[in-house]
Amino acid sequence: MNSERNLQLIHLNEQFVQNLTSMRRARATIVAYSKDIEQLIKFLQDLNKKSVSEVDKLDLEAFLKKLSSDGYTPKSLSRKINSVKTFYRFLKNQNFITLNPAAEIIHPKYDIKPPRILSKMEYRALRDACRGDTRTYAIVELFLQTGIRIGELATIKLGDVKEKELVVRAQEGHPERIVPLNKAAKAALDKWLTLRPKSENDTMFITKTGKPLLVRNIRTTIDRYFKSAGIEEAKVNDLRHTFIAHHLASGTPLTVISKLVGHKRLSTTEKYLELVKEKIVTNVKLEEL
Repeated sequence: MNSERNLQLIHLNEQFVQNLTSMRRARATIVAYSKDIEQLIKFLQDLNKKSVSEVDKLDLEAFLKKLSSDGYTPKSLSRKINSVKTFYRFLKNQNFITLNPAAEIIHPKYDIKPPRILSKMEYRALRDACRGDTRTYAIVELFLQTGIRIGELATIKLGDVKEKELVVRAQEGHPERIVPLNKAAKAALDKWLTLRPKSENDTMFITKTGKPLLVRNIRTTIDRYFKSAGIEEAKVNDLRHTFIAHHLASGTPLTVISKLVGHKRLSTTEKYLELVKEKIVTNVKLEEL
């Protein structure tokens, strides 16, 4: 039987984080979920509710209403709801609760912007902007030539890079996969390896002190080069979008692209067809960008 201390929200959040870690969820995801639940706990504590048994659906709805009044966008609220729902599913699965008050919480509707696809001129300008930064240039080439996710790129090990392929490790529920490594990507990686600091750490992309380059470091660096290249309203993930869209437009089969980028469902890849349908040509070869 669970003691009252074990049912306190603060302790349950600690166990929630441990569970996410054991499931090998991405560090950024774990931090985001944990911070969201901490925010919920603070709100509930202000209502003098510290135990999970004291919380009901009305409390969760009041929390979301407070966030909305504080200026959170529908998209941000939806992300918070994801965190809350995941937390309460964990509590239910671990038998800390019998009824899940978050189960019927509804996500707000909001417009989803279509992916930002860089033109050839734009991604070539990005290359030019970071050409003097060997590490960043290699990172940009990997994004453009493989469509890899930022979290996957940050965890590449030296041994994952083969002569003509890259092993993308399993994470976040995505199984391990192998993607082709073309000449442009391999050349950029080889050049980086000649300058890479000596380190016992086998992570491919590291800092000058030998520490792994974090996702937020990669994001900040690429954002800086976007600005330097004069590319507006672009984010790191748009390099992945660009890989998908350009290869679909060049005629690479949908199933091939879906497998290369690790989409769980073909329908996810199909959404990009609307963005490139007027440009599609017949081709079965994976071209360099």
